[in-house]
Amino acid sequence: MLKSGVFLSAEWRKLALANYEVDQKILQKYLPPFTELDDWQGKYYVSLVGFMFMDTKLKGFGIPFHINFEEVNLRFYVKYNENGTWKRGVVFIKEIVPKPAITFVANTIYKENYQTLPMKHKWVLNEQELLVEYLWKTKNWNKFSVITHPISEAMEIGSKEEFITEHFWGYTKIGPNLTSEYQVEHPRWEVYPVKEYDIKVDFGANYGNDFNFLNQAQPASVMLAEGSPINVLKGNKISK
Repeated sequence: MLKSGVFLSAEWRKLALANYEVDQKILQKYLPPFTELDDWQGKYYVSLVGFMFMDTKLKGFGIPFHINFEEVNLRFYVKYNENGTWKRGVVFIKEIVPKPAITFVANTIYKENYQTLPMKHKWVLNEQELLVEYLWKTKNWNKFSVITHPISEAMEIGSKEEFITEHFWGYTKIGPNLTSEYQVEHPRWEVYPVKEYDIKVDFGANYGNDFNFLNQAQPASVMLAEGSPINVLKGNKISK
C-alpha cells in the first residue's frame, strides 16, 4: 500500500560521498530564493555523491527499464526557516543518470539540472573488504571508488557524517522569487569505515568552471553509507 503523499519510492544503496570544503561565495549564486547556506562547525561543503537507485516506483508503479540505475550528483547544504522552524536540505548543482526519460521529466517538470550520460558501477564484497565504484562518461570516463571494511556500523551522533546525510529536504530554484521544496524520508543510515578511495573526475567538465578547483582539492572526508528504502514526498512551492 503506497503511503499517501508519496511521489516516488525507491531504495538508495551504497552511497559514496566525497565532501569538499568550499568558499561560501562560490555557492551564493546557486542558492534558491529564501534558503540560506548551512554549515558544519563554521565550514561549508559540497559533496560528490554516487549511488544506486533500486526498486524505483513512481506513484507506486514501476517504469520498465527504469527500476535500477546509477546516479552521481554534486550537491551542497542549505536550510530554510519556515515560521521559526529550520528545515535542513540540499541543493543539487547537477544530477547525472543513464536514463534519458528521467532527465526529461526532472528537467521539464521539476526544473532540476539532470544530465544523461553513459554510466556503470561495480560492487565487490568479500570477507576482507567492500569495493564500491561508480563510473560515468563525459569526454573520458570519470570514476569515484571506495574500499571499505565489509561490515557497516552506526553513525556517530554529532559527526560530520550525520550532518552530510541527515538533510531531509530538497530545494530547487525555479525563478527569482520562487523555490520548489520536497521532503525525503529515510531512516538513519549506517556507514562503512573507509580504507581508501580513488577519485578521477573532471569537475569543470561535469559541473562548470566554478568547480574546476576541485580537480586539485583533497576531500575533507570520504564516506560510504549503506542507504535504505526512501520516499520522496509531493513537493510544494515557496514564494513571498
